[in-house]
Amino acid sequence: MWLVAAICSAFFAGVTAILAKCGIRETDSDVATALRTIVVLVFSWIMVFLVGSQGTIGSIAPKSYLFLILSGASTGASWICYFKALSMGDVNKVVPIDKSSTIISVLLAMVLFH
Repeated sequence: MWLVAAICSAFFAGVTAILAKCGIRETDSDVATALRTIVVLVFSWIMVFLVGSQGTIGSIAPKSYLFLILSGASTGASWICYFKALSMGDVNKVVPIDKSSTIISVLLAMVLFH
């Protein structure tokens, strides 16, 4: 099942780039990022309640909260930079550079998790 989810993630990430480029043509990239974030926030909480996992929020360990908050901050920084790059550059040049994050993730995982 993880493979299906990963393939869907790749598909939606690809579609996201095209939709984002269309959406920011006449919109400030920071405003576009904020609007996108609101949609992601609402969609995420809808999923939490649809699957019934809202009861597990209280059992999240403080260390996990810290890493999730740091991950969220990193995601926010990534989205701001991504939308700025998309607003100024060609999607066919920005996306491959953005997707080099896979290589960065693998290298960091090798260093941090051996």
